Amino acid sequence: MIKIERVSVMNLENAIRGARNPMNSWGRMDSAYDSEGNYILGENDLDLAKRLAKAGSDHRKFLRQIFVSVDITAPLYWWKEFDTYKVGTVANSTSTMHKIHSKPFEREDFSCDRLDGAGLEALDSLIAFLEAERIKFCENKEDRQPWHNMIQLLPSSYNQMRTVSMNYENLINMYYARKSHKLAEWHTYCDWIASLPYAQELIIIK
Repeated sequence: MIKIERVSVMNLENAIRGARNPMNSWGRMDSAYDSEGNYILGENDLDLAKRLAKAGSDHRKFLRQIFVSVDITAPLYWWKEFDTYKVGTVANSTSTMHKIHSKPFEREDFSCDRLDGAGLEALDSLIAFLEAERIKFCENKEDRQPWHNMIQLLPSSYNQMRTVSMNYENLINMYYARKSHKLAEWHTYCDWIASLPYAQELIIIK
């Protein structure tokens, strides 16, 4: 399970202007904002952007200036793989250390969409234990043992929300490294990448 919300794509205008700096070709810029505030690439600017994107990382530096901010809710086992992409990305997560006890445990807190009957039964048993430990800790925070039990038994299917910022160059690397991954979450994530503004021209380039 993965949920992608509150997507913002920023700085496209400045990135395209910067792409024209090496040849002082700003006079050929033909992009503009539409009535909804979206920056729409004109024919000249889109042609330049496509050529630079396909020319390799040395020539497409402007893609590193197209920023994306997004809220992603995903299981810890997916975040463990996402954390490979540390260069050029920043993430602020909800805290299990501070807030693990702040709400009751329930199935919706876990990615369990691909579990069979036996798997769901095991998960429900674990949820019941975690909830009992949560109640103990809420009743007496001086006793840290229930908190340790929750933290050390929390399964990797537990969903965590992070606000992530990255750029289009990061997304090129992620897309081609993960589009054929066995985890369904990566397929959903790559489909989202492909839906971003000008993704077909600037990200899906190989």
